[in-house]
Amino acid sequence: PCTEHIPIIFMTALAEVEHKVKALDLGAVDYIAKPFHEKEVLARVRIHLQLHALTQNLADQVAQKTAELQASQLQLIQSEKMSTLGNLVAGVAHEINNPICFLNGSINNGKEYVKDLLGHLALYQQHHPNPNALIQENAKKIDLDFLNQDLPKLLDSMQGATDRILSISTSLRTFSRADTEYKVIADLHEGIDSTLLILKYRLKANEHRPEIVIIKDYGNLPLIECFPGQLNQVFMNVLANAIDMFDEMAQQSTFEELESKPQVITLQTAQIEQNTIAIRIGDNGKGMSESIQAKIFDHLFTTKGVGKGTGLGLAIARQIVVEKHSGSLEVKSEIGQGSEFCIQLPICMKY
Repeated sequence: PCTEHIPIIFMTALAEVEHKVKALDLGAVDYIAKPFHEKEVLARVRIHLQLHALTQNLADQVAQKTAELQASQLQLIQSEKMSTLGNLVAGVAHEINNPICFLNGSINNGKEYVKDLLGHLALYQQHHPNPNALIQENAKKIDLDFLNQDLPKLLDSMQGATDRILSISTSLRTFSRADTEYKVIADLHEGIDSTLLILKYRLKANEHRPEIVIIKDYGNLPLIECFPGQLNQVFMNVLANAIDMFDEMAQQSTFEELESKPQVITLQTAQIEQNTIAIRIGDNGKGMSESIQAKIFDHLFTTKGVGKGTGLGLAIARQIVVEKHSGSLEVKSEIGQGSEFCIQLPICMKY
């Protein structure tokens, strides 16, 4: 056997951290054929480490740019979605507003006309208390006394209905307001109420569950500097998620069980600091585990079934609150005890 000693260089290499794999690379250098130079080996090691660091840095930059691009795409998709919804709602509100304004004005005129006619009829009855039999028979047939009392009430009810439709039209325009490049002064209660109006059809009772109860506990909020259209989008996403959760619960409970424990969404607002307001949107639903709470605002994360959720709503909501308004959006939840989303916003931005 060969008795000549050949020095061996031992080198270890660790693969990707997430794979948790350790490897041992062995290299042999024939000292006789190729003399061993320590400086040359160290230089190569340094180059290798520098290349590794450069590659890692490049990978980190690519990952960061990818995340930024995904966030931009996320906001762009939702902004386009809300813009389309806003245009639709604004168009419907405009179309409603014109005929309702006409009806409202006509009812006002009609009330005056009816008042004059009934006054004239009363005057006629005063001076001719005993009309002929044909007139008396017709008066009984049409129940003239009832008409005299009910017709003004009917017109008042019609007036109330048109006023209600006008207020709905105003709320629709409030919800669909287009944000400008700069923040404006806005009333958040108007935004919340307009959002509830948009979702009202989803709150009503259906064949699976009773009506979802809305409890509003509004504090004395000042006007705040914000993008009101974007905040309406936040309210929409949080409230819609709560309604979706109640609809899912309804599939697993009987109508009688849900009637015994009504499904409730609570909205609370308050000024908690000199320059901070808080909006709390809570429900008495099934709640969330800590693991779900940790991921609930993540991009594309959803607890809903296939085709029922995109995982964009709450991620965009937090982006709007945190990045656009320098606020915070947090969730507190306990299994079986419901969930509460807390939105905190500055009253006036500090530039």
